[in-house]
Amino acid sequence: MSDRTFVKFTFFKLDPAWRRLDPEQRASDKREFLAACEDFAEDRSLRAYSTVGTRGDTDLLILSQSPVLEDLHTFHVVLGQSGLARWADVPHSYLAMTKPSPYSEEGVRREICVSDRRYLFVYPLDKKREWYALPLEERRRIMASHIEVGRRYPQISINTAYSFGIDDQEFVVSFEADEPGDFLDLVQELRGTESSAYTQRDIPIFSCVAMSLPRALDSLDGTAATAALTGSLDD
Repeated sequence: MSDRTFVKFTFFKLDPAWRRLDPEQRASDKREFLAACEDFAEDRSLRAYSTVGTRGDTDLLILSQSPVLEDLHTFHVVLGQSGLARWADVPHSYLAMTKPSPYSEEGVRREICVSDRRYLFVYPLDKKREWYALPLEERRRIMASHIEVGRRYPQISINTAYSFGIDDQEFVVSFEADEPGDFLDLVQELRGTESSAYTQRDIPIFSCVAMSLPRALDSLDGTAATAALTGSLDD
């Protein structure tokens, strides 16, 4: 199992009352949250994305990865003790694992979502039970055209993680792109593939803006935007 990695997508929604706290308290809360994340990221993968302005029910995505599930458990216990987390809900949370695809020759990636592209689009996916009743060769034939559509969009990185038996969904799929319009066109084209008829669920969809964790935290209360605006007015 050492060639597989657990992947945890944790979405946070801040209580609006937190933004009305004094700036010093908000800064302290963010420092505690940041410290917990930096400690985890010393020898494991952690990435941050802002969903401010793209979703009404989430503000922040923390994507953490480890080959050991206990690491993710311990990390979220520590994270939950931070001042910021005490003001946050987790409206969406997805646990998955990397493994070889039965429909592709590509090997297992130890980590997913590692590019420097500007956006990440994430959603849970379930297939209809009829899909699994098909012979494997028939599923491979159907998926071949699905994969071929994806290859027409080399500017988009596709990541698939598996959740069978470890979370409610069957898959978590995530796409990295620099242009949201490219992803819109890809999804629209995929709707016409034969494999799409076997999709049971592919929502909610999260449009996430990739950024450093400090910047993502500052986006929660507008610290970075306020500083930028003040600087422009002072010029």
